[in-house]
Amino acid sequence: MPASIGSPLANVDAACAPTFADVLAAAARLAGRAHVTPVLRSRTLDALGGATLHFKCENLQRAGAFKFRGAANAVNALTDAAAAHGVVTHSSGNHGAALALAARERGIPAHVVVPEGAIPAKLAAIQAYGATLHYCAPTMAAREEACARVQAATGATLVHPFADPLVIAGQGTAALELLAQAGPLDAVLTPIGGGGLVCGTALAVAARGDGARVLAAEPAGADEAYRSLQAGHRVTDGPRDTICDGLRGTIADINFAMLRAHGVGILRVDDAATRAAQALIAERLKLVVEPSSAIVLAAVLGDPARFAGMRLGLILSGGNVA
Repeated sequence: MPASIGSPLANVDAACAPTFADVLAAAARLAGRAHVTPVLRSRTLDALGGATLHFKCENLQRAGAFKFRGAANAVNALTDAAAAHGVVTHSSGNHGAALALAARERGIPAHVVVPEGAIPAKLAAIQAYGATLHYCAPTMAAREEACARVQAATGATLVHPFADPLVIAGQGTAALELLAQAGPLDAVLTPIGGGGLVCGTALAVAARGDGARVLAAEPAGADEAYRSLQAGHRVTDGPRDTICDGLRGTIADINFAMLRAHGVGILRVDDAATRAAQALIAERLKLVVEPSSAIVLAAVLGDPARFAGMRLGLILSGGNVA
């Protein structure tokens, strides 16, 4: 549904999209705050995919997901005057936990609007980092409206989970590290929900990727980004039927504009393939990852002819699963 007047998305200007310079600034800001996560390999998974796979393990990032990069970048970019009022966001889990942790480390309040039915383990993590939870109905409109109410009541700064330029720039530091660790790649794959990770990745790859393609894996049951690119405009209705709870977001104008500008390709993946990939990652890489992470491997295994002989970077976005 379109962003309503007064909602966070209504205030996002696609013309304010971050640049690669912002990714570099984020990397400097995050030095000593975010982990430089490892890149793992598996000959068995290479053979199954018919490609050389480099797995960037953001499931081992602080707070268990890449989201800490963007949240910490945004929180630490605030002036002292703005920071004193705290921060607010809406989140199904990982971004909320990341923002809560970043806020705790700066010593400021954090408010997180969460949808009813969110995964209990993720909600527990948000609370453990000291944030105040605000519950709402499980729709994007309800999340935005509740977030706006909290912001108005507290004076907190909105740190949007995927449409904030500082968040996007922070997420791009994962790909920046991956390119330095893995060497030349033919393509980099990320999951896509709201689009913050893939947009930040696109910035880094465009500047440092030597012509590598950026691709995003999206659940077939929540394929808003795919349908939007096919239509040539944002399509924000449709199902949210997927086990990938972190990939049910609605892309904002800024994310849609960046997807188009960077020629990001969308690969739709069904949940059964994602579950199988999650099991393979546990078996072969000995990693606990969410379905929202495993979808990138599922995308490769589902179309081996497309990726035959290629060197691929796969960003495993998080590991917060019960």
